[in-house]
Amino acid sequence: MIGPHMAAERHRIERIGWLRAAVLGANDGIVSTGSLIAGVAASQADKPAVLLTGIAALVAGAMSMAAGEYVSVSSQSDTEQADLAVEQRELAEQPEAERHELAALYVARGVEPELALKVADQMTAHDAIGAHARDELGISDGAAARPLQAALTSALTFSAGAAAPLLAALAAPAPVLLPTVALSSVFCLIVLGWLGARAGGAPAARAVLRVAFWGVLSMGVTAGIGRLFGTGVQS
Repeated sequence: MIGPHMAAERHRIERIGWLRAAVLGANDGIVSTGSLIAGVAASQADKPAVLLTGIAALVAGAMSMAAGEYVSVSSQSDTEQADLAVEQRELAEQPEAERHELAALYVARGVEPELALKVADQMTAHDAIGAHARDELGISDGAAARPLQAALTSALTFSAGAAAPLLAALAAPAPVLLPTVALSSVFCLIVLGWLGARAGGAPAARAVLRVAFWGVLSMGVTAGIGRLFGTGVQS
């Protein structure tokens, strides 16, 4: 028997909003900053130039991630609010049609028609717009768009990710700066992939291989371009 004393069950899907933004931000911070540092270092630039590149990448990338997430998630939120306004108006103007529409959704999920109407009546009496938002539009509190949360999460996690290759570049002697940044970036990507998989309940090996592969590819291509153009400029 279900009672009010029973604790609500928690699911990993409720983390999807902030988890996606966090993993994307940190991954982009490591990959983009590490790749830029690798490219500039491979061009035989001196260490101050490499560090300046890393700092610029961190600041510009964090701002870009925040702005991009805020704009995109705000667009999603605007669409959700517009759909909810339509549902609110339809509930006020044609409640019987909305009642049958909600019941039809339950019938499609296997509920008997007579019982579906009773469920629709009870759900409407409890929270009409909430029932239509969840069951008709697929909008729930856990998955609702939160622009500010996404923007802040992306900016902070990008900065944290970008700090890893930047600190490695700062600490490494000039002769081994490139391999130090590359190895530390790959290590951070592996840790990030593992943490993201753990938080989301996904297989860790797949997540680790995915982020490591794209990180190595990005840094390798950028370093190659830096080496090519650096040689061309010097000659």
